[in-house]
Amino acid sequence: MREVYFIKQNKEKWLGIEQVIQGKIKKNPDDLSSLYINLINDLSFAQTYYPKSNTTVYLNHLSSQIFQKIYKTKRVEENRLFYFFRTEVPLLIYQYRRYLMYAFLFFILFTSIGVLSGAYDKDFAKIILGEDYVNETIENIKKGNAVGIYQSGSTWGSTIGIIFNNIGVGAKLYIYGITGGVGTLFALLSNSVMLGSFQYFFYDYGALKDSARGIWLHGVFEIFAMVVEAMCGLILGASILFPRTFSRFNSFKTGFKDSFKIFLSTIPFTICAGIIEGYVTRHALKMPLVVNLAIIFSSLAIIGFYYFVYPSVVYKRINNQTNHAVL
Repeated sequence: MREVYFIKQNKEKWLGIEQVIQGKIKKNPDDLSSLYINLINDLSFAQTYYPKSNTTVYLNHLSSQIFQKIYKTKRVEENRLFYFFRTEVPLLIYQYRRYLMYAFLFFILFTSIGVLSGAYDKDFAKIILGEDYVNETIENIKKGNAVGIYQSGSTWGSTIGIIFNNIGVGAKLYIYGITGGVGTLFALLSNSVMLGSFQYFFYDYGALKDSARGIWLHGVFEIFAMVVEAMCGLILGASILFPRTFSRFNSFKTGFKDSFKIFLSTIPFTICAGIIEGYVTRHALKMPLVVNLAIIFSSLAIIGFYYFVYPSVVYKRINNQTNHAVL
């Protein structure tokens, strides 16, 4: 079947599904499940005969939307907050997973720029981090205490300040997406270049190992959350730039609602990062190396699993449940 005829044959049905997604037409859970199965059949056909077509991309997006609509109409038996983190957010992350990949690719690129800039310009770290901060850190390195900067101030005072600062940084990465994603990328560039030059600075002074033992105790949660927040900004920007068949306003409403939920999921990790930085990082060089590594890699395993692995697990579980319920 030619693609034009395939579109003409199913166009009205797809437009009707869009209206269901937008809430203009109400459907009960059984009707929604039937729509989902019907749409999946169309998607499978398109993937087989028009794999690189915009029609396939459109149907994939539409099926993701109707899939979530099914579970929003179901009664949530469990605690609402538990459901939010256990099911709702992972499904959204799975739906927008390519934006997470984009955010990480930009993060790696921008961090590399920071490393290369630090390597070719020895004063670059002072420009980015501030001369007083760099000079104080150099003195700490000479004293054999590369993470001495984290030992100033009270534990609880530092923790509160760090948490609010990091939430503010994350909020900017997200909200700046309103500029079509340009503001988000600029904010990510600034923070990533700072990280890259910061790490190279320690390498240049022969203190990379000691700095990593301290910085990455809290940095795993903090930096990973920052990238996810950039992902949210990109989703918001894409909803404005690429509304597909939706009106730009309806596309923005959906993009904002979905990205904001993902953004909220980063807050617990940001708070944990602040607590670790305020209470644990200051003791980094006093604890055994195995303890440092255990905290760093367990943190990476937890947040990496939640954003990279668990969404696929939830999607497959829910998808199987839906198919069984329809059958």
